[in-house]
Amino acid sequence: MAIYKFRITFEDFDDVVREIDIKSNQTFEDLHKAIHKSTGYNAEKSSSFYVSTDNWLKGDEIAYLPNERKKDRVVLMENSKLSGFIEDPHQKFYYIYNFDRPFDFHVELVKIVLDPDPNIEYPFLAKSSGEAPKIFEKNAVSIDDAENSAVAVGEFDFLNELNFVPEDTDELEAMGEMGINEKERDDDEESEDDEFGDEFSDNDNFEDDTKDDY
Repeated sequence: MAIYKFRITFEDFDDVVREIDIKSNQTFEDLHKAIHKSTGYNAEKSSSFYVSTDNWLKGDEIAYLPNERKKDRVVLMENSKLSGFIEDPHQKFYYIYNFDRPFDFHVELVKIVLDPDPNIEYPFLAKSSGEAPKIFEKNAVSIDDAENSAVAVGEFDFLNELNFVPEDTDELEAMGEMGINEKERDDDEESEDDEFGDEFSDNDNFEDDTKDDY
């Protein structure tokens, strides 16, 4: 039984590297869980290895927790031993972790050791450099969102202090359309008419007074 040494790197983070030693008769599920024991990620996410060319072109898929649509089209990690997919001493696998929030990895076989170390429990993390990037869950609230929410709440509280109810705007507009506010406008117009009426009234009296003088 041989030991495979796989070099695992993030596709977009070259400085994050893991090397994992694993037995040839162990499964892709064992490798999948070993990778995320080293990254700190939750391994219970839908993920897949793809048998890859030297240029990282994806071939046959080996899946973990596949959705219903592809269950019948893929082989499962727990049923797939690593040795069954190693056709090259530098075999490559393209690996996608967590299809909801995916990270892409390059997994390359870099060494084959024929004699396992009896003092090591495999899979074994042989090398770890760089910190795995953080994963933000869908329902997580960022600091900026929290601050914006606080501002929004503050504005709403300010309006409440003024006893403002958003529905009042609609009611006022509706009252205007129904003519309820018309009386106030009519009263204003009558007041303006009285002003001008008084002026003309004074002028009429002035003319009458002038006629009396003659």
